[in-house]
Amino acid sequence: MAEVDCDVLVVGGGINGAGIARDAAGRGLCVVLCEKDDLASHTSSASTKLIHGGLRYLEYYEFRLVHKALAEREVLLRSAPHIMWPLRFVMPHDAGQRPALLIRAGLFLYDMLAKRELLPGSRGIDLRCHPAGRPLKPEFRRGFEYSDGWVDDARLVVLNAIDACAKGACILTRTTCVGVERHADHWVATLRKADGTEKRVTARTIVNAAGPWTQSFLKAAGAKQESRHLRLVKGSHIVVRRIFEHDEAYIFQNRDGRIVFAIPYERDFTLIGTTDLEYKGDPQRVTIEESEIRYLCDLASNYFREPVRTADVVWTYAGVRPLLEDAAADAKAVTRDYFLELDKDGAPLLNVFGGKITTFRKLAEDAVDMLCKSLGKPVKGWTEKACLPGGDLFGSEPQNRSVQEFCQWAAAVQVKYSWLPQELVKRYVRAYGTRVHTMLDGCLSLADMGEEILPGLYETEVTYLRRKEWAVTAADILWRRSKLGLHLPAGAEARLDAWLSAHS
Repeated sequence: MAEVDCDVLVVGGGINGAGIARDAAGRGLCVVLCEKDDLASHTSSASTKLIHGGLRYLEYYEFRLVHKALAEREVLLRSAPHIMWPLRFVMPHDAGQRPALLIRAGLFLYDMLAKRELLPGSRGIDLRCHPAGRPLKPEFRRGFEYSDGWVDDARLVVLNAIDACAKGACILTRTTCVGVERHADHWVATLRKADGTEKRVTARTIVNAAGPWTQSFLKAAGAKQESRHLRLVKGSHIVVRRIFEHDEAYIFQNRDGRIVFAIPYERDFTLIGTTDLEYKGDPQRVTIEESEIRYLCDLASNYFREPVRTADVVWTYAGVRPLLEDAAADAKAVTRDYFLELDKDGAPLLNVFGGKITTFRKLAEDAVDMLCKSLGKPVKGWTEKACLPGGDLFGSEPQNRSVQEFCQWAAAVQVKYSWLPQELVKRYVRAYGTRVHTMLDGCLSLADMGEEILPGLYETEVTYLRRKEWAVTAADILWRRSKLGLHLPAGAEARLDAWLSAHS
């Protein structure tokens, strides 16, 4: 049994756990992160993939949360312009729902709650002459347009883990924390890998970032009764063939008060979601229900000229959001804010409740501030002014031009690797940013890329993902490190798994 000593053991490899590990390692703390499955294999890869303030949260007077999230949008966009970018949203106005003056006032407040340098403000639009009006039913004549951002959620988690590792953290995927013992000034944890081998970790503090399993971990740790609780809410999404040609997204209002997005996705598709349902089952086995598919199809069909039918759905996914319980009667009204609880009844235990992907960096900064104070190492935060791996297009510090001039930078990469198919380079620069040069180091021709295992997936990329990004299975590669699974024929995942097994 291996023995490991560290300052911080982070349990959970979703966005909060990876973000905390990165921040803590960057402040000089010795960090170990364990995740029982793959990175981002649950909640953090099942989001609507937006960096947004949460326009609808204004209805619930969540001004502090909206301000915090809006302030983070441009910080994140600058830090990783390859996996995040600005996105305009069109809201068709339905006269039978929220009044136009109320929506305009809400958008004005949304614009004013945080400083903007990259994102244009909101405006009213005439859908009869706006490109976004063409796919809509003719009764939608006016609407509104505003800005938020898009993110590749699973890759965001991986980039945080890569940066944590580069700063000295030990990242252990497919490693379960099977037992902990609490002492006055340290924890002793037993970590078990998938092959049965174990590590014994002595940690000065533990971070419980287990997402939907947060309260299960608390019980297993024998911790005192926490003051906060989680409310598990399921969000499901459907993917259909591309419904519209322009690059803006839609935000649709439903009669039940829900808001659903229709977003350009993976070049050839449209992503539609999400639902909000109370969830009482096993978070490991969450799936979309037929009623949710019908709900999303019907809602989209209320707006688009061409109806969206259940037969049009090519892929679905669902995830459980571990939201902070706030006694809201309706699942859609539950707060998306977070709460950090530091239990000092013995060695420190920091419990993470709630949160949303947009505020992960701020959550991590607040968490590590608490850890540093508790450990007697008061080191200031650093992530606000740092690029994520691959985001350093024009220097080590985040810059507006990295967002504004991404296409020019990508064009230069196209020239450098002109021997590669153009569509392949487009995918590489979006997935890897400047790390594309690391992946392609030593390759001077297509022959140097090795075997084309699946269409557009070469041995060089698979080797990189296995060595540098903790990818183990075909699902890791085709559905989390990328979304190639959407573009490949049936049986592709099994073929890749067979190749990985033969080349282990």
